[in-house]
Amino acid sequence: MTDETSRSITTAGLRAAVETYWTTADARDWDAFAATLAEGVVYELPQTRERIHGKDRYLRFNQEYPGDWHMRIERIVADAEGRQAAARTEFTVGEEEMHAIHFFTFDERGLITGVTDFWPESYEPPAGREHLVERY
Repeated sequence: MTDETSRSITTAGLRAAVETYWTTADARDWDAFAATLAEGVVYELPQTRERIHGKDRYLRFNQEYPGDWHMRIERIVADAEGRQAAARTEFTVGEEEMHAIHFFTFDERGLITGVTDFWPESYEPPAGREHLVERY
C-alpha cells in the first residue's frame, strides 16, 4: 500500500496498512515504513509520557531505536467507519519477549495519522531521544 491511489478505507485496507507498517518496521525498510505515515502523524507512549509530532521525527525515532528487536503480529482489528485499528504484537529482544497493544488512526487516504503504543509496564525513557520527543 505505498501508492496513495491504491489505498482504500475499508476494514481490510486498514488491516493491510497496519500489517505493512509492522512488517516494514521489522524489516527496517524505512522508505516503505514512511509511506504508511501521514505527514502530521502523532506518536504517543503513555508509559513514558512521550509524544512525537511529524513523520520525519517519528521515522528518525524508529531508525535510531536501539537493539535488535523483532516482532510478530498476533492480531489486528479495524473499524473502517471510524478509521481506526488496533494490533496486538509480540516483540523479542534477545531472550526477552513482551506483548504490546497499539492503536492507530487514519486519514481519508488510509495513511496513519496517530499511533499510541501500550507496553506491559511503565518505564523511564532511555536517554538520547530528547531531540525527538516532548514529555507530557
